Amino acid sequence: MNVVKKGFIYNVDERIDWAVNTFMCPTPFLINDEVIRVYGSCRDAEGRARIGYVDVEAKNPQNIIKVSAKPVLDLGEDGMFDDNGVILGDVIKVGDLYYMYYVGFQIPQKAKFIACSGLAISKDGETFERYQKTPITDRTPNAPFGRCIHTVLQEGDIFKIWYAVIYGWEFINGKPYPRYNIRYMESKDGIHFPDNEGISCVTCKDNEYRIGRPRVVKRNDDLYEMRYTFDTRDKEYIAGFATSVDGVNWIRDDAKSGLVKSNEGWDSEMACYPVEIETKYGSYLFYDGNGMGTDGFGYAVLED
Repeated sequence: MNVVKKGFIYNVDERIDWAVNTFMCPTPFLINDEVIRVYGSCRDAEGRARIGYVDVEAKNPQNIIKVSAKPVLDLGEDGMFDDNGVILGDVIKVGDLYYMYYVGFQIPQKAKFIACSGLAISKDGETFERYQKTPITDRTPNAPFGRCIHTVLQEGDIFKIWYAVIYGWEFINGKPYPRYNIRYMESKDGIHFPDNEGISCVTCKDNEYRIGRPRVVKRNDDLYEMRYTFDTRDKEYIAGFATSVDGVNWIRDDAKSGLVKSNEGWDSEMACYPVEIETKYGSYLFYDGNGMGTDGFGYAVLED
């Protein structure tokens, strides 16, 4: 598919008083045929993220209908795994309920952060309550600094999950950056995950040191497609692309991503965290711009 950029949609403004910058990890959810709700995380003055949303027209996503006045998911309680910020993983419908998978951040004394996944549930897509105070995917030996769920697909009675594992740190110009790659696991209910190790899917190569935010779709021909973002030691944050026939064994072909930074403007430094959604008006790709969403998010159209 060709990626045809359509432009900028939104960044934080005076309509919300709980954020000063950033709309990170835009995650679209089709409320009905005419409305797309784009969930995302906005940062306060201390850099802590809370989850809100922007409703846009499905026919023309640059037309904003509504911006959430308050967070749908706030910081966790002091001392919990998500007390220093929450960012979007995925939002799916399970029966009549909305399941929001999110990544919670906690700052220990001797590491930049620890990031694990939580689950919040809603009846209306507006008000989410945490399933529990603790992570649904905590740290493991092969993910000592965190496990971060980013895609959940329900196929029959199996929930298929693609997630990032944080296994170490890369120091670039004296600053620590998390090292992570992508793994796969399954669940019978989307809540409990007996396989703590998972299966390796997509890993770094060449000059890369982290690859994550996996977003997976399944085509009608049963081919899986994954979009992700990877970072190089030269600090080039790039959107990538891979395909798989089983969702486990992947072939990278980053040239087919089609999403690259622009020559100028809000996405001239990076175009990252792409998420696809299909509507009756066509297939869209929502993504973040400069600074991992510091300059907001926009969208593109996917054309055959």
